[in-house]
Amino acid sequence: MSAENVSAENVSAGLDAATSGVVAAQLGRPPRGLRRVAHRCPCGLPDVVETAPRLPDGSPFPTLYYLTCPRAAAAISRLESAGLMREMQARLASDPGLRAAQRAAHQDYLARRAAAAAAAGVEPLPPGAQSAGGMPDRVKCLHALAAHELAVPGANPLGREAVQAAGEWWDRGRCVP
Repeated sequence: MSAENVSAENVSAGLDAATSGVVAAQLGRPPRGLRRVAHRCPCGLPDVVETAPRLPDGSPFPTLYYLTCPRAAAAISRLESAGLMREMQARLASDPGLRAAQRAAHQDYLARRAAAAAAAGVEPLPPGAQSAGGMPDRVKCLHALAAHELAVPGANPLGREAVQAAGEWWDRGRCVP
């Protein structure tokens, strides 16, 4: 996807057309609600973006941090397929320290999403809206947990484990030209 196909909404959100074009190429479609690059891969390209809590039409979009790199997403998908989420869920249920840390990650996510809504000038999501990845009590999506950890290092213990287990997805070079 070329930079010309990137919506004006994304460019006006403070991202240049080239960066928005890279994210579109990574996703295979124009990104929605894109606010900023939240993390860059060691190769230099975005691998996590921050999205607005509401899309331009006002629809809620609870995923604040979105993993965009297809190689990172594939590595995380392999972990999900291998059963890592089930193992993490069992540990979350039996380890009070991990439960407390994941609850703190959930609160961090909610606070950051509310701040993003204020910065974007949109209505925040209602109280009780889900955060991401099943937090705080479930492990539902390692992609969301890993994206949170990459965007906010040290914020998400299960996301950190997923990122570490994923390995060096960038070692073959850039995911898109």
